[in-house]
Amino acid sequence: MNRVLCSTGAVITRKNNRNYRLLPILWRKLKCDGFEFMMYDSFYDKIDEITSFLTGTEIIFPAFHCEKTIGEFAAARDKEAFSRFEKNCRAAKLLGSELLVLHLWNGIVSDSNFAANLEAFRTFSEIAAEYELCLTVENVVCNNGSPMEHLREISDRYPHAVFTFDTKMAAFHGELSAVYDEAFFQKHIKHLHINDFCGAVKDWSMLKTLHPGCGNVDFDGFFDFVRRQDYGGDLTVEATSVDNNGLVDINKLNEDFRKIKGYIA
Repeated sequence: MNRVLCSTGAVITRKNNRNYRLLPILWRKLKCDGFEFMMYDSFYDKIDEITSFLTGTEIIFPAFHCEKTIGEFAAARDKEAFSRFEKNCRAAKLLGSELLVLHLWNGIVSDSNFAANLEAFRTFSEIAAEYELCLTVENVVCNNGSPMEHLREISDRYPHAVFTFDTKMAAFHGELSAVYDEAFFQKHIKHLHINDFCGAVKDWSMLKTLHPGCGNVDFDGFFDFVRRQDYGGDLTVEATSVDNNGLVDINKLNEDFRKIKGYIA
């Protein structure tokens, strides 16, 4: 059964000091089926504190989004990438998560040294397997190649690889329709991020995460395809919903969840 999740990154931001202790309060108001936990670099020295607090609540965290600098260290062939990734796996396991979302490439360095990132995937897979976690690579934006091009390179080299497909990231590169390959989707797409984008292809000035329906992504066509695949994975909304005072727009997020549940019903 599909679950509609909310990224903690949509509700816990710098504007409310990334206060994870707000999550139980938000959980009671949000009509989602669980959270996708967003790991921040400022959380590394608090992993035990955070996971101890959150596992004492009724919240479930089916998915765990790895901290984003891991891909940057991998591009530099820096072993810190694997050290950080292992810490993310440990935190995910403590939270009871089943699936990891990884930015295999990221930041200014992006995919400029993709060969190094591709090689690092082998070790990331081995570490995730040790923790019995499903590792997925997200189709994050690129400075050089394209996300779908890289996902296919990964799947060619590692046939077991599976992915998280983000609608905003795809729309930014004009690649939404590129996932409409039934064999590829059914074998490799295990998780979905449902976000909108409003801008021309590779318009960096518009690269921000919008609520579904606030951009130009063709969700009718996308979900029509997804339904035909009998997709059984989860879907996460990442649209930032915190105002300048640190308050979360509960109503807007609940409308997102309602729309998505309507699409997949």
